[in-house]
Amino acid sequence: MAEAPVRVPGVEARAGKFPGPSLIPALNAIQERVGWLPREELVALSHDVHRPLYEIEGLISFYPHFRTEPPKKAELRVCHDLSCWLRGADERIARLRERYGPDAEVEFVEGSCLGRCDIAPAATVNEAPVSLDDADAAVAAARQAAPRGHNGQHGHNGHDGDNSKSRHRSWPNDPYPTAADRYGVLRSVLAGRADAADIITALQDAGLRGMGGAGFPAGRKWDLVAAQEATPKYVICNADESEPGTFKDREILATQPYLVLEGLLLGMLAIGAEEGWVFIRHEYGPEEQVIRREIEWLRESGLVGPDAGGSGRRLSVEVFTSPGGYILGEESALIECMEGHRGEPRNKPPFPGTYGLHGQPTLMNSVETLAHVPIIAARGAAWWTAQGRGDHAGLKFFAVSGHVERPGVYCVPMGTTVRELLELAGGVVGGLPLGAIQPGGASSDFIGPDRLDVELDFGTLQAAGSMLGSGALVVMAEGTDLLAAAVNVLRFFRDESCGKCVPCRVGSSKAHTILSGPGPGPGEQVAELAEVMRRTSICGLGQVALGPVMSVLRLTGGNHEG
Repeated sequence: MAEAPVRVPGVEARAGKFPGPSLIPALNAIQERVGWLPREELVALSHDVHRPLYEIEGLISFYPHFRTEPPKKAELRVCHDLSCWLRGADERIARLRERYGPDAEVEFVEGSCLGRCDIAPAATVNEAPVSLDDADAAVAAARQAAPRGHNGQHGHNGHDGDNSKSRHRSWPNDPYPTAADRYGVLRSVLAGRADAADIITALQDAGLRGMGGAGFPAGRKWDLVAAQEATPKYVICNADESEPGTFKDREILATQPYLVLEGLLLGMLAIGAEEGWVFIRHEYGPEEQVIRREIEWLRESGLVGPDAGGSGRRLSVEVFTSPGGYILGEESALIECMEGHRGEPRNKPPFPGTYGLHGQPTLMNSVETLAHVPIIAARGAAWWTAQGRGDHAGLKFFAVSGHVERPGVYCVPMGTTVRELLELAGGVVGGLPLGAIQPGGASSDFIGPDRLDVELDFGTLQAAGSMLGSGALVVMAEGTDLLAAAVNVLRFFRDESCGKCVPCRVGSSKAHTILSGPGPGPGEQVAELAEVMRRTSICGLGQVALGPVMSVLRLTGGNHEG
């Protein structure tokens, strides 16, 4: 009698799901070629891969990037989330809707974060990022261009927009003085002059923590996956930052693709993996092109391939373009997407380190985390530790947006104060007093101006009542309606909930209804919802969705005005 397959706790919901390969790259390719997903193309795909049409339709209905109707000449998409809202997005959107709403050739979309908070209010025309001041010219150009999707002229991978972000920019985490020196650590490991296992030790000694939000010790994660006996193993760079206010990884991808990919490849060598992936959000088209060109250079140089660097090791790196959705930043939802399923988080445990992509041990780190690996491996843990201020270790990238004079990305010593980072960004617009900040992106709690001298690090921000999170400082001037700002954040989480678990799906919607409607105030009902969602939601989205609202209520004593 055949033995029953081993049941892995936490993945019971996968029973009955179709096995790979993932159809998402094929759907992306159809949409890039045609401009949308016609039914006849889906039927043909179903026949070609011997997969039922309803499975394909289920994927399309989940992911917001997929189009089921022919596109108009131009799609003008404008963000309405917090950083853009603070910069007058609502008023600009209202004027644009009057202008383009009745236009038969223009699809006007008011939507979620585009990862361009430094040019807020952020916009795209046919997925190419533009300043809102340039949107009219971009729409006019799109009217004259060939139909979208044909010959790749205006599809996701066909544009290079926002070329300014491909400029050379020097950051203090770059160990290489010239382009010829790049991949020095990788070359040493491949040549046998250095041991990949020593890199894990260096990461542990340096105390590097995950920079994507969770802050899990990177060296411990690498060591855990390296210790797994099961093969094959995989490494994934999570480049799906999609949280309002967060765009530091985008800048790192554009200016330091070689560090990100070297960190990824060193992770592969350290844990014994042959295949690595960069999972990137589809809104990062220009940055995706930078990464693809860098991977092609690695292939041409022989540093990846069947005999990487003459080492006898096979190293393969590919790009997986996200079909959309903030939830895919959650590691298990990302893996579900890569396997070709709807991007719904898994119950944990097991964790990806033991049961990840295709059920195999998988190392997943954020863009910034991987970009810091080469310099720690090259200069050692002591050097990294010394870069911090006081008792803090290392460097940290921050995205700064909102009511600041110079929105942008800044790399500073860990332990830099909020006040110092704000000064680097030119201070509050117009010299206004500070009202509040979110120090760690949309997931983090608001803190007031009395916290300006808090040192930016994991423990210090937690002690101050917030968190380092995704490293996104959103600044609000005095006079901002802080509750309205927090409800703006809640709307994002409501809209981005995958819907898998009831507490998140229903709780976020119910709380938004209460907070947006008339009445004396949110009262205890929202506090109860927040507690239920925090305790019972499957993943971090539902657990933190009401945190910003509750923090504002604490700051303002329940008043609507900040």
